[in-house]
Amino acid sequence: MTQLIQFIISKTNLKEQSVKNTVELLNEDCTIPFISRYRKEATGNLDETQIEDIVKYKEQFETLEKRKKAILKALEEQCVLTDDLKQKIEKTQDLITLEDLYLPYKKKRKTKAETARKNGLEPLAKIIMSQNANNLESVAYKYIKGDIKTTDDALEGARHIIAEWINERADIRNTLRNELERRAQISTKVVKSKSTDEKAQKFRDYFDWSESLSRIPSHRLLAILRAESEGFIRVKIEIDDIRVLERIDNRIIKNQNACADQIELAISDAYKRLLFPSLSNEALSNAKEKADESAITVFAKNLKQLLLGSPIGEKRVLALDPGFRTGCKLVCLDAQGNLKHNETIYPHAPKNDSIGAIKKISSLAEAYKIEAIAIGNGTASRETEALIRKIQFKNDIQVFVVSEAGASIYSASKIAREEFPNYDVTVRGSVSIGRRLQDPLAELVKIDAKSIGVGQYQHDVDQTKLQKQLDIVVENCVNAVGVNINSASKPLLSSVSGIGPKLAENIFDYRKEHGVFKSRKDIMKVPRLGGKAFEQSAAFLRIKGAKNPLDDSAVHPESYAIVKQMAKDEGVSLEELIGNKVILQKIDLKKYISPQVGLLTLVDIIKELEKPGLDIRETAKVFTFNQNIKTITDLHEGQLLPGIVNNITNFGCFVDVGIKESGLIHVSNLSDKFVKDVNEHVSLHQQIIVKVLEVDVARKRIQLKLHK
Repeated sequence: MTQLIQFIISKTNLKEQSVKNTVELLNEDCTIPFISRYRKEATGNLDETQIEDIVKYKEQFETLEKRKKAILKALEEQCVLTDDLKQKIEKTQDLITLEDLYLPYKKKRKTKAETARKNGLEPLAKIIMSQNANNLESVAYKYIKGDIKTTDDALEGARHIIAEWINERADIRNTLRNELERRAQISTKVVKSKSTDEKAQKFRDYFDWSESLSRIPSHRLLAILRAESEGFIRVKIEIDDIRVLERIDNRIIKNQNACADQIELAISDAYKRLLFPSLSNEALSNAKEKADESAITVFAKNLKQLLLGSPIGEKRVLALDPGFRTGCKLVCLDAQGNLKHNETIYPHAPKNDSIGAIKKISSLAEAYKIEAIAIGNGTASRETEALIRKIQFKNDIQVFVVSEAGASIYSASKIAREEFPNYDVTVRGSVSIGRRLQDPLAELVKIDAKSIGVGQYQHDVDQTKLQKQLDIVVENCVNAVGVNINSASKPLLSSVSGIGPKLAENIFDYRKEHGVFKSRKDIMKVPRLGGKAFEQSAAFLRIKGAKNPLDDSAVHPESYAIVKQMAKDEGVSLEELIGNKVILQKIDLKKYISPQVGLLTLVDIIKELEKPGLDIRETAKVFTFNQNIKTITDLHEGQLLPGIVNNITNFGCFVDVGIKESGLIHVSNLSDKFVKDVNEHVSLHQQIIVKVLEVDVARKRIQLKLHK
C-alpha cells in the first residue's frame, strides 16, 4: 500500500493523506461521483478530475506490479535471477525500463544470434568484444566446423551475437529513444496507384509530407495513420542515422583494431535490423498514444458539454424528423416524453402538400396543447423550419432545431425496441429528437457516445481507453444533474453512482410492478440493492413530491438527521427551513461538526438547502439561422451569420450555419491572441456570430472567423 501511495504522489503531487484516504474509499467500491461529492473531508476536497487521476495511476501501478511478478517468476524458472537484477526490477517505476531489463532473458523465436550460439560462436563474440585480439583471422579459424565453413562465416555469426547484445543494452536503447524523441521526423509518400482514388483526395495534403514527430498535432497524426491504414500513403520514421551510429560507436568501441572493425559492422547490423525497427515503432506508438489521449480528451469535453446541454424541461413537444420524398415524420409527446400521436406529412417535393401539412400541424398543436416544436437538423431541416415559421399558432410556441446525430443509431437499438415495440424506426427517431429537446442528458445516454459525432478521429483511437473515459463522463454528468427515479429510463439509471445495468433493470421492474417510489427508503426494497449500493446512489436519485422534501434534493440520507437538528434548533419545520436563505445563512455550522461530518460537507448541505434539486443546466434558448442561406452557394466572403458550434477539436471548432456543410473556425481565427485551448473561447451548442472568410464549393469547405 505504501509503494502505491508514493507512486501516485510522484505522478500527481497530491497530499499523502488525500491519496491514502481516496485509495481506501476506491478499495471499498466507492464511485468517483460519490467520493468527490460526499467524502470531501476524507479526500481533502479533491475534485472528480483529481480522483480520476488517482484511479488512473492506481491502475498503472497495479499493471506494473503484475508484470514485475510475472517477470520475476520467469527469471526464477530460468535460474538467472540475481539479487542485483531482482532489486533493479523491484525498483523500476515504468514498463519500458522493466521490459528492457527483461529483454536479454526473454524467450526468443529462432534468431540469427541463436543459430550462431548453437554453432559454438559465443566465445568468439566475447573475444571480439574484449577488443584485445589482433589476428582475428587465426582466432576465427579455430571455429570452423559443421555449418561454419569459413572464417567469414565464423565472424558473421559472432557479429550476430554481438548485435543481439547491443540491442539488449538498456543504455544503447535509451540513447536511441532519446534521439527519436527529440529529432525523429515522420514522413509520408502517396501510393501512386491510389493517388487518383476519390476517397484518397481528402488526404491529399499528406501525399508528400514531413514533420517533427514530437511536434505533430494529434489530429494530423491520426489523419496520417488513417490514410496509411486505408492504403493511400506509406509512413516512415526517419532520423540522422550517421549521428546515432557515431554515438553508439563511441559507447562501445575502445580500440582501433581488427576487433573494432567487426564491432562497427555489428553495431550497424544491430541498428538497422533490430534497434531502429523496434524503437521507431515504439516512438510512433508513443506518439499515437499521446494523440489518442489528446483526441479522447477533446471528445470527453465535447460529450460533457453535449450531455449538459440546455433542456427545455417538462413541456409538451411536437417533434419533426424532416424529409423530402419520404415525408416528415411527426410525433406529439407529453411533458414526460410519452408518445401521444404520430403520423407523416408531405409538405415538400415531390408531393408539395404544404397547405395540408400546415393544417395538420396547427390542429395537432392545439389538440395536444404543444408548447415547443423540435425539428431535426438533417435533410429538409431548413425547409421544414421555414414552413413552421409561416404558421400562426394560437398560443406562443417556441421552435428549436435539434441535432439528429445518433438518432438513427438509437431508433434501431434494443433500447428503442423495448421502449416502442409497436413502432418502426422512423417514429422512434422522431421521438428521440423531441426528447432531446426536453432533456438532452436523459435521451443521449441511450446512445453509444461514439455515435453522437462530437469527436475528433474517435474511431481511430484506442477504443478501450475511449470507452472508459466516455463512461466516466456520462457517469459524472448524470450524477451532477441527478435522476428522477420514477421516470428515468434503464440507461439513465445505469449511469447513477453505484447502480449499473443489473440494478437499473431491477429498479425499472420494481417500479413497473409496485408503482412509483414514494421515499428514498423505498429504494432499499429493490431486489439485490443492498446497503453499499444505497449509500452510493441514494443522494443522486430524486423523488418528486416525496413526503420528506429532502428526498428531492442532493442532501445524502446520512445527513438528514443534521438537517432536522438544524430546523429544530432554529425553531422551524423542515419545510420552512428548506429554501429560506435568511435562516440558512444565520446557522452556525461549527455547532454541527462531528468526527463523521466536517465543515466542507456542512457548507454543501446549506448550498443545497438554499436551492434544493436545482438543475445545474441552463434553459434552452430559441435560435434562428439566416433564412436567406439555403446552400453553400448562398455564402460569400465577408458575410456575418448566426451559427451554432456543433463540434470542437484541437485545431478549431465546426459551426452549423444552417446548411448541410459545417464551417470551420480554425484555431487561428478564434481570437487575435494565441489560443491554448479552444474550449476557453467557445462551447458546444453555443450560439455565436461568424464571419465568412473563404468558401470552397468544389471541396465543400467553409472557412469562418469568430465575430466578437
